[in-house]
Amino acid sequence: METTDKDQLPRTSPKILFVEDEMRIQKIYKDFFKKRGFDLIPSYDGIAAVRIAEEKNPDLILLDLILPGKDGFEVMKELKSNPRMAGIPIIILTNLEGAEHVERAVSLGARAYLVKANYSLKEVIKKIKEII
Repeated sequence: METTDKDQLPRTSPKILFVEDEMRIQKIYKDFFKKRGFDLIPSYDGIAAVRIAEEKNPDLILLDLILPGKDGFEVMKELKSNPRMAGIPIIILTNLEGAEHVERAVSLGARAYLVKANYSLKEVIKKIKEII
């Protein structure tokens, strides 16, 4: 039996867990991503991020490093040590620019390291699309 595009089930929106403690940035990203077909799941601290990742099984995690509760490095260690979540790609999106931070994040499994001030929202989406 042949199928046409009309017969295809709609593709689900990619789920992105966005771990960022600044509400203003969360709102800007949520609105921008929604218009481009992404489902952005917010988390405002590192402790909640781990729990939400377990519950929602996102396609990708966009992770700040400076967070209340647990910093981004701790979040990455916990996620990568859990076999159910170890395969979820993580992109760091932070204002920390030092080479030592980049090296540490990559050694913990980050797929990309983006400094907020250096990347537009469109560039962040482009990087996400390259990874998922």
